[in-house]
Amino acid sequence: MSAHPPAHRSGFACFVGRPNAGKSTLTNALVGQKVAITSNRPQTTRHTVRGIVHRPDAQLVLVDTPGLHKPRTLLGERLNDVVRTTWAEVDVIGFCLPADQKVGPGDTFIARELAGIRKTPKVAVVTKTDLVDPKELAAQLLVVDKLGRDLGFEWAEIVPVSAVSGEQVSLLADLLVKLLPEGPALYAEGDLTDEPEQVMVAELIREAALEGVRDELPHSIAVVVEEMTPREGRPADRPLLDVHANLYIERPSQKGIVIGPKGARLRDVGTKSRQQIEALLGTPVFLDLHVKVAKDWQRDPKQLRRLGF
Repeated sequence: MSAHPPAHRSGFACFVGRPNAGKSTLTNALVGQKVAITSNRPQTTRHTVRGIVHRPDAQLVLVDTPGLHKPRTLLGERLNDVVRTTWAEVDVIGFCLPADQKVGPGDTFIARELAGIRKTPKVAVVTKTDLVDPKELAAQLLVVDKLGRDLGFEWAEIVPVSAVSGEQVSLLADLLVKLLPEGPALYAEGDLTDEPEQVMVAELIREAALEGVRDELPHSIAVVVEEMTPREGRPADRPLLDVHANLYIERPSQKGIVIGPKGARLRDVGTKSRQQIEALLGTPVFLDLHVKVAKDWQRDPKQLRRLGF
């Protein structure tokens, strides 16, 4: 009897967890390239950014959901709906809990939501293990195990990882893959993300814009890429991509904050995001950035739609 090769598996996974739980860093470690937008503030991954892990035996598509939080605004409620829909549609959910932080009310809030999603297997991923000693890690694993039991469900796996040192990242990939259904690859080999380029470009600009002003403008910045067009009349070996983008803020008083003294901050944002966009698209870019006021856009359904939410 010849042994059958194991069947190819493919499917979707998403990581959840409170802000700073290490979700995007983990996505990047698994995919091996920066795809999700990492930031040390909540609410920056607004779009479902996917990273794709290609393996000979499987294809794991990572869906990055926005954080689930107690809604205070219309945008918050809409985000929460997106989250629940995504959770119900994926094949496996990875719940990230940092090894170096006590399991708190935010984690319990998410775990309780997860308990309501019966069918989907849930993997507890204890992240940032490089920041604790073995004893602290063991204690955290017990707390996480109990968290599931207290809410009436069992984790499919509990896996400690460090995305920074790479410790156990491939083990995590193996465990996630085991929970996927059998099926052919969903994406072509070279794909790392199926996010349209314009959205990724907008995210890079937004990330750069938030960098220096997080305390003053936590997330009242939206970026819309109006157009991306190759510059005409350029020789084939020296292409240039024109990118025109608008940065939207909620109030006129925030304009000065984003632009900075004599426009210095906006120039910085331009330089920094341009380098990232060039790296992402592999082509030189001319970036034209404008700051506009869209009054209270987070609370206005019409503006939310126009800004892509």
